[in-house]
Amino acid sequence: MTSVPDPATTVTTAPYGSWPSPVGADLAAAHDGRPEYLGAVGDELWWTAPRPAEGGRRALVRRRADDGAEETVLPAPWNVRSRVIEYGGRPWAGATGPDGRTLVVFVHHPDQRLYAYDPGTPGTEPRPLTPLSGTGDGLRWADPVILPARGEVWCVLEESTGDAPTDVRRTVAAVPLDGSAAADRTAVRELTDDRHRFTTGPRLSPDGRRLARLVWDHPRMPWDGTELLVGDITDDGRITGTRTVAGGPEESVCQAEWAPDGALLYSSDSGGWWRPHRLDLDGEGGEGPATVLCADRDEEFGGALWKVGLRWFAPLDDGLIAVVHGRGTTGLGILDPATGELAETPGPWTEWAPDLVAWGERVTGVAAGPGRGYEIVELDTRTGHTRVVGAAHHDPVDPAYYPVPEPRTFTGPDGREIHAVVHPPRNPGHRAPDDERPPYVVRAHGGPTGRYPVALDLEVAYLTSRGIGVAEVNYGGSTGYGRAYRERLRSSWGLVDVADCAAVAHALADDGTADGDRIAISGGSAGGWTATASLGRPDAFPYACATISYPVLDPVVWRTGGTHDFESQYLESLIGPYDSEPDRYREQSPLHRADRITAPFLLLQGLDDAICPPEQSERLLAAVAGRGVPHAYLTFPGESHGFRRAETMIRALEAELSLYARTFGFERPDVPPLELTP
Repeated sequence: MTSVPDPATTVTTAPYGSWPSPVGADLAAAHDGRPEYLGAVGDELWWTAPRPAEGGRRALVRRRADDGAEETVLPAPWNVRSRVIEYGGRPWAGATGPDGRTLVVFVHHPDQRLYAYDPGTPGTEPRPLTPLSGTGDGLRWADPVILPARGEVWCVLEESTGDAPTDVRRTVAAVPLDGSAAADRTAVRELTDDRHRFTTGPRLSPDGRRLARLVWDHPRMPWDGTELLVGDITDDGRITGTRTVAGGPEESVCQAEWAPDGALLYSSDSGGWWRPHRLDLDGEGGEGPATVLCADRDEEFGGALWKVGLRWFAPLDDGLIAVVHGRGTTGLGILDPATGELAETPGPWTEWAPDLVAWGERVTGVAAGPGRGYEIVELDTRTGHTRVVGAAHHDPVDPAYYPVPEPRTFTGPDGREIHAVVHPPRNPGHRAPDDERPPYVVRAHGGPTGRYPVALDLEVAYLTSRGIGVAEVNYGGSTGYGRAYRERLRSSWGLVDVADCAAVAHALADDGTADGDRIAISGGSAGGWTATASLGRPDAFPYACATISYPVLDPVVWRTGGTHDFESQYLESLIGPYDSEPDRYREQSPLHRADRITAPFLLLQGLDDAICPPEQSERLLAAVAGRGVPHAYLTFPGESHGFRRAETMIRALEAELSLYARTFGFERPDVPPLELTP
């Protein structure tokens, strides 16, 4: 940990933005990402972990049961990550056989094949289970379940049927574990038809007689409406009698699991909030009415299903249910479905990821807090005791350099509430002159159906420790505040998000929190849309500059083959049906008002991005060409949607700081100067 001067004796007065800080871009890059996809294999805990310094791969890691040591299971270049629906899904599963041997199946990112691996046999290499395909993006797999007795692994199959990104079909399939399908596509047994455009992986009942899964269809996104299907599994492994037991066009079911007693548990927003439900199925396949658990709590027990296999709840063997829940932030609770009592988990964690696993009397999840990065935390439900069991947070610098987040609620147009997390500048050895107010960066999150967590982010600390404040805006359309808040963005993308960010910027300037002449806006993906649209609406707020990363910019092109299948009809809800309202696509596009952009901007783009391809960024550059708008365009080969390589993140973060130094008027000799093209 880097030592710092004693703030009681050494405090230097210097302008905001110019403060030295030990939170370097290399440090922020090294701590980017979090553990994901926890799973119990025998008496061991396994997960995937980010490796920014190793080309951004995801490593498979296990915590040994004998001594608690963490061990990387597969060396580089093995990369455990699925590309199903591009955002991916659970990419691995493990099982321990009667002989005590462990079998692991996983998706290798470069070729998207499913592999099997025996980690207990020295010198063995992973062996492929699935074939390659030369059609489009080939075959992809996610959310696997190993069934040793059947000699199969059941999972989601996503198959390209042509060269267009929307030429794709999805089904639940059975892959033989003996490797017979490695060169033979016909050896893959399809368990369901492909009449639904999207599906999650199989959830098998405790007796092995039923299979549950979630499905949805264009133009709905999974937070708009999904269906929970249940089918019967025959002795020879076929699925029959499939029926819908919950969900619909205006009801989002985001997760389903089986209770130990055979009841079906699921999280549905039918009452305006994602809440847990219990459905008892009779022995003949029928069902009675579902019971809503925690019906009196206006908070979320679920979220947006951006990845296949997310887990907001996990049933325990004794009938209790571990739940991730909250409003704006998330905690871990243990729910007694019989009484409705919800016991909270103590500790410093204010954000729990949708990544729970229950084994025996233990619940394990991934959690973070304002002063802690994401780590793996275990709860003993007998004692209520929590402990960190993996990927433990260690302060790389003195925590006095971390920002102290302030969740705030602002008032927007028409008096509506706007939620945001404000991070004022903080540095133990420096202060600004009394008559100076700090510059700020207003950040718009991606999605746009997403949310900023209240958790330590060293990219934010990189700015705040140098004297630049950050305001992360959970604008209308964000998750975490109920369905009505989430649906504020319907037909209004590029309007509500822009207005809400502007309202926060005005409030920060008006109450003296920020220097109103030195406020920037930044965002990536959908946040890049909002940042660009905000520059084109200086009447909403005159931002001094912007950092725009891998943005959505041209909605017409985006909906006609310019993006991947999962989001190809997302704009039907965000803007409106194109066939009946084509003018909205032009008017709400950031490119429509590009002629009003005068503020400098930095544009960052991965060249392998299938979600927001480089052509989107190039359209913005063409729209401002020859107009004298200062800008810089940095591209990164090998990067897709969201940067994963350490060298990319370092370059991007230092370029962002250089833009602010140049625009806000302070010196930063510690970063390369950013050359702006007029």
